[in-house]
Amino acid sequence: MSSANLNITISEVRLLKLGEAASYTGVAAKHFKSLCPVRPVELQPGTKLWDKRDLDGWIDSVKTDEQSFTQDNILGRLK
Repeated sequence: MSSANLNITISEVRLLKLGEAASYTGVAAKHFKSLCPVRPVELQPGTKLWDKRDLDGWIDSVKTDEQSFTQDNILGRLK
């Protein structure tokens, strides 16, 4: 029986165009600029790109501002 090896290299993109950044964050592209406080990077004049790491930081900050939904917290609200 013959066997074959397949080597696949995936290059992850760090900087995203507007539509890609909106999709990455789950925000509609038409609302992305008004909702997202992350400033884009302009490597070339007129080309704005959003850094995934900055977007992740924004998402993490939004998550830490939310109230914790632990079982005790939910049960406490029901009392």
